[in-house]
Amino acid sequence: MNSHRVNERRNEEVVSRVRFALIPPLIALIVLLVIWEGAIRMYGIKSYFLPSPWEVLLAAWRIRGELAGAVWLTGRAAISGFSLSLVSGSVIAMIFAQSGHIRLGCFPYAVLLQTVPIVAIAPLVINWQGAGLQSVILISFVVSLFPIIANVTAGLTSVDRQLVELFRMGGANWWQEAIKLRVPHAVADLVTGARTSAGLAVIGAIVGEFFTGNSTSQHGLGFLIPQRIHWLKTDEAFAAVAMATLLGVVMFGAVGWLRSTVLARWCDARG
Repeated sequence: MNSHRVNERRNEEVVSRVRFALIPPLIALIVLLVIWEGAIRMYGIKSYFLPSPWEVLLAAWRIRGELAGAVWLTGRAAISGFSLSLVSGSVIAMIFAQSGHIRLGCFPYAVLLQTVPIVAIAPLVINWQGAGLQSVILISFVVSLFPIIANVTAGLTSVDRQLVELFRMGGANWWQEAIKLRVPHAVADLVTGARTSAGLAVIGAIVGEFFTGNSTSQHGLGFLIPQRIHWLKTDEAFAAVAMATLLGVVMFGAVGWLRSTVLARWCDARG
C-alpha cells in the first residue's frame, strides 16, 4: 500500500515537473512567433523569402499527407540509428572500461566520428551501401555514436576507487563488478549522452536523405526541404523544417521522460 502511494506521488511529481518545464519554452516560442510576424509586416518581406508563421501553418496543412510520410520515414531512420548507437556505444564503452590500453589505443579513432564532417562521410556510405533506408540509418548511427561512447566510458571509469576495492575484497568477479557497480553508476552518463545523441540522430537521418535524393521511391524530410526551396515554395520548406525540429524535440523529450521515470532511481542517486 505504501509502495503504491509512493509510486503515485512520484508520478504526480514527474507530471508536475514536465508541466512546469514546458511553460518557459512555450512562452519563448510565442515571443519568437510574434517577433517573426512583426518583422515581416514591418519590413514587407516577401513570402517566397520568409513566409509568415500563418503561411507556414497553412502550408503544413496543405501538404499534410506528404509531410506525414516524410516524418515517418525520417523518424524510422533516426530512431533506428539512435537505437543502434545506444547498443553499440554502450558495448564499446564497456570494452574501453575494462582495459586502459584498449581505451588509449582506440578512443582517438572514436573521436574521428565526431570530428569528420558528416557531409564528407555520407556520400561514401551511400557509395558503399547504396541509396536507401539502410544507408540513411547507417549515417544516423555514425553521427550519433560518439556521445554514447564518450559519456558511458566516463561513467564506467569514474566509479569511486574505494567501492571497486570493496567489491574485489568481497570476491566479486569482473562481471559482477560491472553489472552491480559500474553499470548503475553510468546510467546518468548514458542519459546525458543519449540526449545529445537523439538530436544528432535526426540530423544524420536528414543529411543522409539529402544525399540519397531522387534515388529512392520514398522521400523523407531531408529530401523535402531542398526540393521545396528549389521550387521556391519556401512556406512548405519551413513546414518541413518545423517538423524536423519537432521530431528532434520529441526524441529528446522521450529520453528525458525515461530519465524521470524508468531510470529515475539510478539518475537521482548520482544527483
